[in-house]
Amino acid sequence: PIACAGIDIEALTAGAADMRRHIIDNPSIEKNSCFAYAAARNLLYKKGKNIEIMVNYLPRLAFFSEWWKQLYGESEGKQGKGIFPASVNFTTDLHSLGQLLQEGERNLFETVLHVNSENTVINVPSDEQNFDKLNYLSGTRLEEINHQAENATCLAHVNGGVPVIKICLQELTPYTAGALVYFYEYACALSGYYAGVNPFDQPGVEAYKKNMFALLGHKDYEVQKNNISRELDALEQTSFVIK
Repeated sequence: PIACAGIDIEALTAGAADMRRHIIDNPSIEKNSCFAYAAARNLLYKKGKNIEIMVNYLPRLAFFSEWWKQLYGESEGKQGKGIFPASVNFTTDLHSLGQLLQEGERNLFETVLHVNSENTVINVPSDEQNFDKLNYLSGTRLEEINHQAENATCLAHVNGGVPVIKICLQELTPYTAGALVYFYEYACALSGYYAGVNPFDQPGVEAYKKNMFALLGHKDYEVQKNNISRELDALEQTSFVIK
């Protein structure tokens, strides 16, 4: 699928390989941002910050955040432990979640994916009648407006008591995307070990799969199906029906 999308796979894997080398060659936390990120998450978790919000300001990163949620959710969420991974696409989600992030419960922190330079150049045009009162932005690059929205939001959230971590990329390319993937995979393994769980298994997902096999009539789950039927009847007692 990556090749069919026209993405340079060799550049992608080269970025991952170089990130691996960088991590191995720099085992100190002072020089290794991967170690620092994993350690920071662990410290924040110990301080009661059990929700991590992955923030991006580029639509192209939206599905990267979805991948990140799966990686960290299935790797850390075990034995009653784990930071809940959530994501937002700013500035769009500021309209729906901005209030909660600014003044809601202080049990979360943000990790902002910052991209320094975008390949697309779009300048704000001028409107002769200036109906929207935005002519002061005429000629400004959309990228610059996006960066200032990021700066303004980060500052507001920090002042509101939300810790903010920034992961910075010079630009978003197949090479840097590969490096970012390896960065998060390695940091995820470290985070799991910091929390005292095995980050390389996911026994919890077997529970719903077994229930599905039983409910769909798999012959090896006949006994379990009878038990599930009784549990579902009990579950109905807490259901609310809207007509």
